[in-house]
Amino acid sequence: VQLQASGGGLVQAGGSLRLSCAASGRTFSTYSMYWFRQFPGKEREFVAAISVSGGGTYYEDSVKGRFTISRDNAKSSVFLQMNSLKPEDTAVYYCAAAVPFNYHAAPIGMAHWGKGTQVTVSS
Repeated sequence: VQLQASGGGLVQAGGSLRLSCAASGRTFSTYSMYWFRQFPGKEREFVAAISVSGGGTYYEDSVKGRFTISRDNAKSSVFLQMNSLKPEDTAVYYCAAAVPFNYHAAPIGMAHWGKGTQVTVSS
């Protein structure tokens, strides 16, 4: 499956952004989907995950209550609604796909990656 993330941009602190990740191929609905982010000079880190059905979700502690991951299998898409954004959320955000559904998954476990989309939150 090929993934294409979009929706990043520049927003003021307290604002919102909605990231989208469109998948090609017929197997999207067989993958758990993930969002990761990467700060400058750091490794990619887990942000959120959603199960195949969408009934299960996991979040990294710092985004709980502010970010919401969702998916639309009919449209082969996954989303990350980001509210109450903070300057420390500034990073490049990546969507990824993997068969297992794991909390705090590691990047090495992902089968497919999309290109990143930059999110910049100004103070």
